[in-house]
Amino acid sequence: MSNARGGNAGLVELGGFSARLNWLRKMDQIHWEAGGFIPSGAKAPLILCGLSARLKPCPVTKPRLTRVFQQPVKSCPDANSAQSDACADNDASPKGTGFSPYLQPAQNSGASAPDGELPLAVLLLGPTGSGKTALSLALGEQFNGEIVSCDSVAVYRGMELGTAKPTSAERARLPHHLIDVTGPDQPYTAGAYSRAARAALAEIAARNGLPIVTGGTGLYLRALTEGLFDGPERQEELRERLKKSADQHAVAWLHRILKKLDPETAARIHANDTPKLIRAIEVCLAGRRPMSQILENQGKDPLTGFRLLRIGLNPPRQALYDRLNRRCAQMFADGLIEETRLLLARYGRVKALDSLGYRQALAAIDGQLSEAEALVLAQQGHRNYAKRQLTWFRREPEVHWIESFGDAPETVSAVAALVEASL
Repeated sequence: MSNARGGNAGLVELGGFSARLNWLRKMDQIHWEAGGFIPSGAKAPLILCGLSARLKPCPVTKPRLTRVFQQPVKSCPDANSAQSDACADNDASPKGTGFSPYLQPAQNSGASAPDGELPLAVLLLGPTGSGKTALSLALGEQFNGEIVSCDSVAVYRGMELGTAKPTSAERARLPHHLIDVTGPDQPYTAGAYSRAARAALAEIAARNGLPIVTGGTGLYLRALTEGLFDGPERQEELRERLKKSADQHAVAWLHRILKKLDPETAARIHANDTPKLIRAIEVCLAGRRPMSQILENQGKDPLTGFRLLRIGLNPPRQALYDRLNRRCAQMFADGLIEETRLLLARYGRVKALDSLGYRQALAAIDGQLSEAEALVLAQQGHRNYAKRQLTWFRREPEVHWIESFGDAPETVSAVAALVEASL
């Protein structure tokens, strides 16, 4: 392995040997340069997982940032992951209940039309099973609307039963966007969703239609409305090296590396959350400075050109749980395990199959669970996921919360009145 400045004398390999953490521990003061970092006083070039840097004092260089970062760093799994119960909260109702609408004009830069002249976009929020699809269809048919899905699993073709996508009959009633976008073997990021969803909103508004954003993936919604910071692209070779390095060491190995690179970001990520740790390390190295500094200094790209009407559904908790239990049982009865088996045969063990429902079906296929046990765990997972979604959506600004299911006639009437008053 050679350094870009000539030769390989004095290189310290941090890709899989004991020297790496010792060197990291010595980094009292970090400067950043061309693909790496420079602790003051050091003289040897450094190789960290294949990215070279020279260890010597130097001025801080300005990072070159490209494209969209996938997701913000959090200590707990976010609402779109459905992979942990750690963030499940108490059963408190969201704040701001009642029946008066909250309208939030999207931020705009430069000359633009007054807020009252901007087109309206409706955002339907709420936990899985709360009736968002039924409400979106009713509103769309009444107000010349088109549905923009906001679901991180519904974007994958072939994943039908476990995603509760709108049925073919429902999709025939109104135009739907961002459903069946790609195959399960092609990861679809929040940044990609944001760009596609914004384009869909603009196209719908140009047709004088009403965009109705519907779904439960909080990160996707935030990417759409607030934007994500303009972070470095994924570097697959680096990711593979980090994964192999993590496999060869203790559970907290990547977390210890990140703690040396960026203590602030490391404090927000759980030591077992390998995907977020890898992304954070990747951003630090590619951006040539701590990720926390990039997040602090890099401006976001909020949605412009629309007034946003946020409507949240928060049906009675026990009634929601009963509905989720029945829906999950129907998924298994309709053949979720067989669908999972077909997806596994076609795509292999792709990340998309770690989604809620498919994960339990896969465990049944592997013989780790009986079908009955898989169903019980999937039902529990859906209930906990609903809690986490509400926790996430409570952080959304100016949401008009309705304490009922979206398919209840009184809910449809009340929300239709809000939309009518806002147009």
